[in-house]
Amino acid sequence: MPTSIPYGSALAVKTFSAAAFAQAQKRPSLRKNLTGPAPKQADAEANLRGQSSPDMPIVQIRDLVKNAGDQVSADLFNIITGKPVMGDKKLAGKLMELTFSSMDVRINQWRGGVDGGGRMTQKRTKHNLRGIGMANLTGWASRLEDQVSLVHLAGQRGSQLTKDWVVPLDTDPDFQDIMVNAPKTPSFGRYFTAGGGIDPSGIGTTDFLSLEEIDRAKAMIEDMDFPLQPIKLAGDVMADDEPMYLLLVTARQWHYIQKNTSGQVWRTFLQNAWNRASSFESGKKHPLFTGEPGMWNNILIRKMGRSIRFNPSDSVKYYSNSTTETAAAVAANITVERALLLGAQAMIDAYGADTDSGTHYRYFERLVAEDHNNSVECSISGIGGKAKVRFTVDGAPVDHGVIAIDSYAPAP
Repeated sequence: MPTSIPYGSALAVKTFSAAAFAQAQKRPSLRKNLTGPAPKQADAEANLRGQSSPDMPIVQIRDLVKNAGDQVSADLFNIITGKPVMGDKKLAGKLMELTFSSMDVRINQWRGGVDGGGRMTQKRTKHNLRGIGMANLTGWASRLEDQVSLVHLAGQRGSQLTKDWVVPLDTDPDFQDIMVNAPKTPSFGRYFTAGGGIDPSGIGTTDFLSLEEIDRAKAMIEDMDFPLQPIKLAGDVMADDEPMYLLLVTARQWHYIQKNTSGQVWRTFLQNAWNRASSFESGKKHPLFTGEPGMWNNILIRKMGRSIRFNPSDSVKYYSNSTTETAAAVAANITVERALLLGAQAMIDAYGADTDSGTHYRYFERLVAEDHNNSVECSISGIGGKAKVRFTVDGAPVDHGVIAIDSYAPAP
């Protein structure tokens, strides 16, 4: 990274803004691994307007030149349906329609900054404070984007508040502004609890997440009127014959799945994931298969870095029927955590472009004139917005690509 560019120069804005966005996108993260490659803008693909693959849980849109607070429209592509035309019957007039739905997503600006220190601070250290400041801001921005994504997919913030959380609790007065689009409570039929309930107050001390619950989740998908669309990873030659879904679990949920699974079955669980990863035509593992994931009933299971956790007596929102949103309290002696079962097109991740930097992030730095140019301040900002994909079917909200599963998850 060049360090000879003067503080506050236009070249610094463009150079470091592009670098910050690239670094934030490349960092290992939930969001990165759930987003497919952007399509080439040519011919029939041109109408995608820069959207990433519709076969992944997160659909990303990057070619938006918008200002803070704008609203953008995302395209969600549907499978074709209809009867085949048999024999010599005419096909004309019976062609199936290639359809898509649109969903509006608000975008807004977010910002964060650090004090790079005064002249003597910089003289006393051999470290490049500009580089250190940018690295920390980039990491902070990546955590922010990941956590906003997690809360939108989960539909609720929960109560976990470790030091690495950037998104505050939903009781914070700035929570709604930070989320840009309001999180949506899991719709009816897209939420259930270990043990088979739809009411979080009924979760008891035996209702751990288990392989049996994962089997039940798969059966529910197959029985739905509007099932989740499977995920298709580049190079997965088994995608058509054995459609795959992704289950993101917390560290505690993973612990109890392992604890309540026999050794031989657990080895099969891990081997299934290795076998699927090894079948890719490229011979390279997709990042979702790195680490130590498991696979069960064609559902890939892997741990999340953070938890959507509900402490005893917390209020959890849910739908008691297809149109009625309500809430219930977790039992007084129960801690609950939320797993996320994902298919394709679960969330929209939209970016706007900053007019000064020409990219989706803007890095800014200045010598502080009020302090006689003795100290340096630097900041990073972005324009974007995320939202869970939801459509209205017969007057009822339906989440398109995610199912929330709550289970008992006490500290091990």
